[in-house]
Amino acid sequence: MKPVVRPQNPCFSSGPCAKRPGWSLNALEKALLGRSHRSKPGKAKINDVVDRSRAVLGIPAEYRVAIVPASDTGAVEMALWSLLGPRGVDVLTWESFGEGWATDVTKQLKLTDVRLQRADYGQIPDLAEVDTDRDVVFTWNGTTSGVCVPNGDWIKPDRQGLTICDATSAAFAMALPWDKLDVITWSWQKVLGGEAAHGMLALSPRAVARLESYAPPRPLPKLFRLTSKGKFSDGIFQAETINTPSMLVIEDAIDGLKWAEAVGGQKALMARAKSNLAAVAEWVARTPWIDFLAADPAIRSWTSVCLKITDDWFQRLDIEAQRATVKRLEAMLDAEGVAYDIAGHRDAPPGLRIWCGSTVERSNVEALLPWLDWAYGELRRAAAA
Repeated sequence: MKPVVRPQNPCFSSGPCAKRPGWSLNALEKALLGRSHRSKPGKAKINDVVDRSRAVLGIPAEYRVAIVPASDTGAVEMALWSLLGPRGVDVLTWESFGEGWATDVTKQLKLTDVRLQRADYGQIPDLAEVDTDRDVVFTWNGTTSGVCVPNGDWIKPDRQGLTICDATSAAFAMALPWDKLDVITWSWQKVLGGEAAHGMLALSPRAVARLESYAPPRPLPKLFRLTSKGKFSDGIFQAETINTPSMLVIEDAIDGLKWAEAVGGQKALMARAKSNLAAVAEWVARTPWIDFLAADPAIRSWTSVCLKITDDWFQRLDIEAQRATVKRLEAMLDAEGVAYDIAGHRDAPPGLRIWCGSTVERSNVEALLPWLDWAYGELRRAAAA
């Protein structure tokens, strides 16, 4: 039977993600449009984003923080191309974004002393095997696999290498151990529900020291350059962005950060996301046709929640038929206006991916779940007819 209650916000996409509750275009009324980002008020807006981000995330005062081009991807690429080379590298990959970084390190940078530590979707490499006296590249939260790093205990405090962490779907919703991380990247389009195309980059003093002591033996595009004449480009981290940012997007980021502060900061943001995961977990526990892609709760993401369909009928389908079935289920929910963009990532096993980050209300998650039962039941009955 078709459910009656619908989510008030059907946006469950894993990026760009749902806007914060109550958001409207009025939030952008104070955007500094038609003004230079290098003007005094322009720099003030950029610094406001950096300062609020630092405060909400608890970033240490000695870390440098900047807004950079090309979203989280641009921030990670800047770090890989600028920092890697003087030490061996361990690259951890258990989903598509980590695999992309592995490809960059091995096939684009062509580094030779590389250890790839892989795990299947839903699992994570053995972190005890990671050598943090080498440089380490990893995602904190695998957006396409629903798997996150459980903690930073595996990273030595006296490590010799740099830890380069893609934290795009973890920042703000998961506690990051800053003393264990040297390069941290994220974007506003995930947990804060901001707009895309801009990323943020935080560097530890150790990362800054590497930049000033190591000259990469390769040409660097202007967008990747973090040094000038062998010296750290401090201006980039003092509102002198590499290229022109969107002041409309900057204003939206400020709005998201103000909302984060108003609801109680990072602890509250984490609690909201964990509550959303709990709602899904309660449904999974009583629903025979579905399960988490990540079987181990200790590594299960509470932002990008990935699910697999375990029903025998679905499992007997070939892989392409499984993907087509998921797409039909997604289309049914889209047509009903109850959920958008919840099919799993194209590189992941066929299944569902529900964004449960901090801007999503638990009541909307709870309203969605009966619709998943309805849509899957309709598909199964149609196949049996």
